[in-house]
Amino acid sequence: MISIRENELVQAFKISNRIPEFDNPYKLNEYGHRTIGVMHLILTIIYNNEIVGFKIGYDRFQNDSFYSWMGGILPEYRRKGLANALANFQEEWARGNGYHKIKMKTMSKHKAMISFSLNRGFKITSKIAKKSLDGSRIWMEKIL
Repeated sequence: MISIRENELVQAFKISNRIPEFDNPYKLNEYGHRTIGVMHLILTIIYNNEIVGFKIGYDRFQNDSFYSWMGGILPEYRRKGLANALANFQEEWARGNGYHKIKMKTMSKHKAMISFSLNRGFKITSKIAKKSLDGSRIWMEKIL
């Protein structure tokens, strides 16, 4: 059984600290700082009565694009369609709230996220080189 809930910031934060790819997870106040005073969407996903993933986005650019900032699924629950369910929810919500694009940024080392996003119709729009190739940033965008 899968269900998605909105506006559970503390629960999303707790899950973010259990995602192994997040080497240096953000503190709770950073989540609040990014979402206060702007249109935002905080999602958690429940699978078999356990919160196993999250997705957070907000109106970073104050234009027709919604920024998909953070998200993840606990490793033992991946490959069950949960990330797609969260992304579908976020995209429908963004479309319904007048946004025409979803933008996101990831790191070169997050190959699974890059592949997931490309498979969902995102295009790479720019790259930001860093000293470490794995640390380089990739900006992606999807037209809704």
